[in-house]
Amino acid sequence: MEPITLYLTLLLTGFILIGLEIIVPGGILGIFGCAAWLVAATVGWRNFSEPWNLISALSLLIFGVLTFVVWIKYFPKSRMGKTLSLQANSAEYKSHKTIELEIGAVGEAVSTLRPSGIARFNGKRFDVIADGEWIEAGGAIKVSSTSGGNITVVKA
Repeated sequence: MEPITLYLTLLLTGFILIGLEIIVPGGILGIFGCAAWLVAATVGWRNFSEPWNLISALSLLIFGVLTFVVWIKYFPKSRMGKTLSLQANSAEYKSHKTIELEIGAVGEAVSTLRPSGIARFNGKRFDVIADGEWIEAGGAIKVSSTSGGNITVVKA
């Protein structure tokens, strides 16, 4: 294969792979596209005469950096970028709700607690863990402890 044909093929392959990165996110196609550009720069450096080998390599370097900067700056704001990324503020998400129950609160097991399940206290449902023994659905329970978002209950 002629060096210029190989050079142009690698450039086009790099463009296509980096373009496909938009449709198939994950980074792999972008990495292969960048690798194709690096190989194209090497082919250009070795086969083009002075000063075209330097111009080719520097142009690919500058174009690659500009592509990366534009990607980081504008892609998340694009229509496709918005569909692929989280738009809500992560401060709104919590790993657990603040526990509104006090130790000794009495409720009812909605499901069989073996040892975990669902219980109702003051008309609200909570995920709970039975301390020590299984508790059948409908059984009376009371809160024995709360820690780190976990509610531990015992038979009332």
